[in-house]
Amino acid sequence: MTDENQPTPAVGPSYANQPNWREIQDFLPQAYRLDSTSEPTEEWWSPSPWGHRIHLDTYRDPNAPVKVILFHGVGTNGRQMSTILGHPLAQRGYETIAIDMPTFGVTEVADGATVTYDDWVAIGSALVDAERARDDRPIILYGLSAGGMETYHVASINRGVAGIVGMTFLDQRNRKVRVATAADPVFTGFLGAGTLRAAATTPLRRMRLPMRLVSKMRALVNDPAAKKACYRDKTSAGNSATIAFLDSYLGYRPAVEPADFDTCPVLLTQPAADRWTPVELSEPVISAIRRVPVTVTRLENAGHYPVEQPGLDQLVDAVDAFARRCTAR
Repeated sequence: MTDENQPTPAVGPSYANQPNWREIQDFLPQAYRLDSTSEPTEEWWSPSPWGHRIHLDTYRDPNAPVKVILFHGVGTNGRQMSTILGHPLAQRGYETIAIDMPTFGVTEVADGATVTYDDWVAIGSALVDAERARDDRPIILYGLSAGGMETYHVASINRGVAGIVGMTFLDQRNRKVRVATAADPVFTGFLGAGTLRAAATTPLRRMRLPMRLVSKMRALVNDPAAKKACYRDKTSAGNSATIAFLDSYLGYRPAVEPADFDTCPVLLTQPAADRWTPVELSEPVISAIRRVPVTVTRLENAGHYPVEQPGLDQLVDAVDAFARRCTAR
């Protein structure tokens, strides 16, 4: 592994200077709030060939037998993954790494780059490779919202994964899924994909659209005050995405279709009070996976981005138990 592919201590934009995540975590139970004694170490990672300076929240532990890599969705960022799962799992003896994918969180995007969802998948796979190059400990992937399907897409091209966990598994090629998760079922759901596909072949491909106007971001959290706090965060729910990214996300074709997926076991941690992506939207993917074990766990009282109990504790318990089963420890 080259030096540029080795994560280094953070130098540059930092969550220490980004106040929004602290405002958002105030809606979490006290046990899930980070302070100066429990915040993750911030690292930078510059994998070839992209040229981005990618931010990682890490709880490194050389004695941990398992690593868990956390993927955010299109309304969250890596620090929000650290609060709900990265730190709680670290307390249970796991090494965790939460990544800010390019254009989200505090990752620095390379000058002139137009980021696509294909890049997210390739970068996720490169991170698995980078962590496996450090040592041979098994790796579990976790993804919230769009990050759930990203874990599947990464595991479809990288067999160095011991298990994948998704808060959802959404195949946006499915019209029912696309319409149900869009901001407006008719315009952005039914008609939007074709419009984006056409615009993505023109100079308009770099135009940025607010995620709250193209996705059902209003259902990210169920607490109205928490939702306002999330919207104020321009690195997560208040972010925007290019037409090129949105088109690539909606039309992404996995290397392996669910019926042929055999990389590793799968866990769906479905929030029971999810107003954005109820379990039936993940069914087309999880019901088609037959070659590896698939488990579904309901998180009681939890919204799409869970800030509620007992769902949060159930999430940590479920990922912990799943990782133990996948790695036979």
